Amino acid sequence: MEPNSHNAVVEPEVPAQQVISGKLRPPSLTVSKKAIGYWTARAVPPWLVIGGIEALWWINDTNNNRAHLIAAIVTGIVAVAHLSIMPSWRYRVHRWETTPQAVYTQAGWFNQERRIAPISRIQTVDSHRGPFEQLFKLSNVTVTTASAAGPLRIHGLDRDVAQQLVDELTSITQATEGDAT
Repeated sequence: MEPNSHNAVVEPEVPAQQVISGKLRPPSLTVSKKAIGYWTARAVPPWLVIGGIEALWWINDTNNNRAHLIAAIVTGIVAVAHLSIMPSWRYRVHRWETTPQAVYTQAGWFNQERRIAPISRIQTVDSHRGPFEQLFKLSNVTVTTASAAGPLRIHGLDRDVAQQLVDELTSITQATEGDAT
């Protein structure tokens, strides 16, 4: 089966023995391209707050115009770099995949994490979306296991893909024997 962001379940590319032994590998599916706009929109408000604080500082201290100008230029450069690099970088890193044996995730942009959860260990599967995600027609899926590392999270999926994934994982986990612990 050809991997793309619209297929929730993909045939495994590695033997089941590697999945069972816990071998991590890169997941094959990307999140929605709309996640780039979402991550950009979520990153703007903190930069506006920093800019507002700098503006208040400038208004209340007019004696240090050079320091204010330098601070504003540095903040502007860092903000533009962050807003232009981070979302596309995250998009390239964030990946996911499900197989009949496991759920694979890879996330992050500065600190990156790759995780795998055997289907037999899944306890719950949830989807959620906040107000910004709703604007971008995105959803997140959380796969909870008994792992001390916490749940696996897949952020930035198209709403329909997320619903299909939740449905498929729910069906697979109900049909899978195991103690889910």
